[in-house]
Amino acid sequence: MNHRRSRTKFTEDQLKILIKAFNQKPYPGYATKQKLALEINTEESRIQVWFQNRRARHRVQKGSEPEKDSEASQNQDFSEDKIHSRGDRRCRTSYTSFQLYTLITAFTNNPYPGIDSREQLAKEIGVPESRVQVWFQNRRSRFSVGRKREFDELLEQKQDPDQDF
Repeated sequence: MNHRRSRTKFTEDQLKILIKAFNQKPYPGYATKQKLALEINTEESRIQVWFQNRRARHRVQKGSEPEKDSEASQNQDFSEDKIHSRGDRRCRTSYTSFQLYTLITAFTNNPYPGIDSREQLAKEIGVPESRVQVWFQNRRSRFSVGRKREFDELLEQKQDPDQDF
């Protein structure tokens, strides 16, 4: 059965630490998120989601400002982030053929697994659940792009009846 992950509830002290870090850098790198996770005793993936949600709320609150100012500040955030991001990234996850076979089989059965299924898969193949979640997101995206490409090719073939098969 597909269950959602239970909501992460941060204590007041944890929130103070997160807010302070957000005010210093709204786009922290992987190493910073790992350090925060250790400091407040939670998973890095929960820190990542908290920052995503905080940035989304921050953008909504900024929405009342004139469009030019908001756009300029977003561009400034992006360019600063781009300068620091290369060394701060998480290392690319490499999968063995067994792990890929297991993930592809699971994807074929259900492209939208719940948290329970993802945790079971993660344990089975020996990677963190957050990596399984990202793998499924990427696979769904790749699958949908492939289907769109096939559809476009079919349309082209129907429009060109003289084409040899």
